Amino acid sequence: MAGFGWKLHGDGKNLRPGEVVKPDERLSWGRTAGLGAQHVVSMIGACFVAPVLMGLDPNLALMASGVATILFLLLTRGRIPSYLGSSLSFVGVAAVIAGQGGDAGTLTGALFVVGAALALCGVIIQVIGGKVIHAVLPPAVTGAVVMLIGFNLAPVTAGTYWPQDQWTALATMLFTGLALVVLRGFWARVAIFLGLVFGYVLSWVLDRTTGKIHSADGSGKVTDHWRIDFSGVADANWFGTPTFHAPSFEWSAILVALPVLVALIAENAGHVKAVGEMTGDPLDDKMGTAIAADGTASMLSTAVGGPATTTYAENIGVMAATRVYSTAAYWAAAGFAVLFGLCPKFGAVVAAIPGGVLGGITVILYGMIGLLGAQIWVRNKVDFSQPLNLVPAAAGVIIGIGGVLLKFTDNFELSGIALGTLIVLTGYHALRWLSKAAGTHRPALLDGGTTEYDTETGK
Repeated sequence: MAGFGWKLHGDGKNLRPGEVVKPDERLSWGRTAGLGAQHVVSMIGACFVAPVLMGLDPNLALMASGVATILFLLLTRGRIPSYLGSSLSFVGVAAVIAGQGGDAGTLTGALFVVGAALALCGVIIQVIGGKVIHAVLPPAVTGAVVMLIGFNLAPVTAGTYWPQDQWTALATMLFTGLALVVLRGFWARVAIFLGLVFGYVLSWVLDRTTGKIHSADGSGKVTDHWRIDFSGVADANWFGTPTFHAPSFEWSAILVALPVLVALIAENAGHVKAVGEMTGDPLDDKMGTAIAADGTASMLSTAVGGPATTTYAENIGVMAATRVYSTAAYWAAAGFAVLFGLCPKFGAVVAAIPGGVLGGITVILYGMIGLLGAQIWVRNKVDFSQPLNLVPAAAGVIIGIGGVLLKFTDNFELSGIALGTLIVLTGYHALRWLSKAAGTHRPALLDGGTTEYDTETGK
């Protein structure tokens, strides 16, 4: 199967308890369209939050996510049901590049290069085998990189979003946290989106009850201004194409973005394994293809001015809840996303989200990204009593989060995410080699894949 020709599952209408719809099957087209719409609702919050935080067009991001998903399904020949949405891993990169004076073209140029690198890594992994991922990126390294990517964003919240409306930010943060903890099922998966809606409505109410706020606006200038500016919504058309732009390439921006490659490989590998376990179809033979497909989709999206893409856990959650793994539902979701992207008024509403609301959301969102790194350590039982695990991770995280700068020349320097990742990755493998050479090596407590790799290669 190349992604088409689905078999009708039963009568296409009724599913018995515990019954599963496989990737090459489908329900009736009406039910398939409904499932596609559900996939869109589950991903749309994160999919448009990411471009808003990065200063990119949310309409283009939605359209690009639909096209990227179609490309992914074609390249994986319909074996891996997944949705590709806007990657939140680059939010910190966008903030750093903007701080260096880069524009949207500079950002998308850097993301394009990362997409190309990801596609190349996918090809190499497909040829060599998935165990190379565990060998080069053990959990001790991956967890540290993911952690510094998230926590490196803290100054963005504290310095840019939160000061625009601190009380709305606090209320939005509390509501979002409550929604994440209390809600269940589908509503829990869209808690971030619900937090945005709550903050949006609260800002609208405060504008009409308390008037203008005296605070920093989006540019950082302290003025009297409305929390929500709907002028762009009124001027936007109901139908139209998004704003496209070509990427531009600068080495300084590319070096800032490249470390995210580590997180993307780990994220894709985890998602492919999760889908394989749910569908009962081991997908290790398609691991490299899936990673290459994601990289290629990112290149396509960023080439026209959109964000990089990644497989979405939100949609994997929908599959787990419905037990419907049909790729036909993802084709339907992709179609809906493209249609949303053709509505500029929708994009204008998204662009009008107040900075204070984003402040409340990003406090939780950035922290969650950072703590995913700790989750990687915990799940893989990384032993920090061993210096080999402790020293590179400790040094890299502090350097990345603290903003340590390493200056090589007047025109070239490394700092933040890029320098932190370099320290963790090179530090781990260099210390591992040196400990073996000195005869003081104590095997690191890594996951099963790495242990098997070491045993097979005699390392």
